[in-house]
Amino acid sequence: MSLKRLALTERLEPYQSALNSCPTMQVEGRLTRVIGLTLEAVGCRMALGQRCQVILDNLQKIEAEVMGFDEEKIYLMPLMATQSIHPGARVLPLEGESLIPVGFNLLGRVLNGLGKPLDGKGPLKPDDYVGLTGHPINPLQRFPIKEPLDVGIRAINALLSVGNGQRLGLFAGSGVGKSVLLGMMTRFTSADITVVGLVGERGREVKEFIEQTLGEEGLKRSVVVAAPADDSPVLRLRAAIVCTRIAEYFRDQGKRVLLLMDSLTRYAQAQREIALAIGEPPATKGYPPSVFAKIPQLVERAGTDESGQGSITAFYTVLTEGDDQQEPIADASRAILDGHVVLSRKLAESGHYPAIDIEASISRAMPQIVDENHIEMAQQFKKIYSVYQKNRDLISIGAYQQGSDPATDEAIRLNPAMMQFLQQGLRESESLAKSVERLQALMAERQL
Repeated sequence: MSLKRLALTERLEPYQSALNSCPTMQVEGRLTRVIGLTLEAVGCRMALGQRCQVILDNLQKIEAEVMGFDEEKIYLMPLMATQSIHPGARVLPLEGESLIPVGFNLLGRVLNGLGKPLDGKGPLKPDDYVGLTGHPINPLQRFPIKEPLDVGIRAINALLSVGNGQRLGLFAGSGVGKSVLLGMMTRFTSADITVVGLVGERGREVKEFIEQTLGEEGLKRSVVVAAPADDSPVLRLRAAIVCTRIAEYFRDQGKRVLLLMDSLTRYAQAQREIALAIGEPPATKGYPPSVFAKIPQLVERAGTDESGQGSITAFYTVLTEGDDQQEPIADASRAILDGHVVLSRKLAESGHYPAIDIEASISRAMPQIVDENHIEMAQQFKKIYSVYQKNRDLISIGAYQQGSDPATDEAIRLNPAMMQFLQQGLRESESLAKSVERLQALMAERQL
């Protein structure tokens, strides 16, 4: 009896393998409406954030993401251009989340918002593929910020010291040198790896930043993710998430990562485009509430890990329209970040670079990462600088009489050396130790 069963099993085995290889039934939907950036589909059940493909008559496939729904209607946002879309186009849900390449072979490469190469250097050779959603770290288990990070910029090292795992904003209007400052930090930093996200910038600026500002030396230990302004808002959002996810991978490998994102404002504007397109009402100056929820979700992924071996130190540029520091995105970013570096248009117009406004800038982690003597010297510097700025108009027109105020006399005497201290050449690098040494020497002149 057992022999007969064995023979029957052997005869049925080919049919069983054939059954296993049969394709399963897939439920497809169809497009019913296109309004602006939004595609409406019916006929399939998909979850928020799920991927799908819109298949056209010419068999072209356009990837889209589910951004919302209304009863049976599903709102999709395409990742790429939407030419040739027609009514009734097939909508095919995709299983699983998007995977992006990660690994040390990505150093020196330029990727787009999908994690695909933009630089024409051939296919990527990643060490692994990971999902877009990283594992959140319990805030009570994060390693505290204790060690300073050398960014190679004298004014920041000495007066706005940055710690490993700190998150800062670079607040600036257009054309005051924020991209140049980012490029200097990329070349001069003591971090192991740099990840640069160029989100919503002009295509010309992307090429200039990579070839001129970043340079060949800076690119060698960097990964650049670029989504220019003409990319879809979903792709611009994706680019910010991709560069953050790549930075998280390197942090998990125990590396000190410097994440530079230009800009957080373009990220917020991309979310605003999506939210308004699917019908979310505007709230603060045209920004829907979801924008202010997305910013902390992105920013909080940077920082230290649980062991203290790896860290992501992040600089996010924030565009202040009309140099308005109370602009909604600037105000929301300042509240969630661990400090802010403000660039002044007045200083930039006078040829003062980097145009850092020391009075308006602060590093909230500085007291935890430097000694008391360093903090005291930085406070003395800011106090003297502030005294000069308050009396600048009187001094410039000759209305101030020397000897009227000892603090002002001291500020006038030290101002040339202080202004020289704050300025730095584009190709000039100064270490953290050297920056502190020069600050100490400058403050020692107060006794002379």
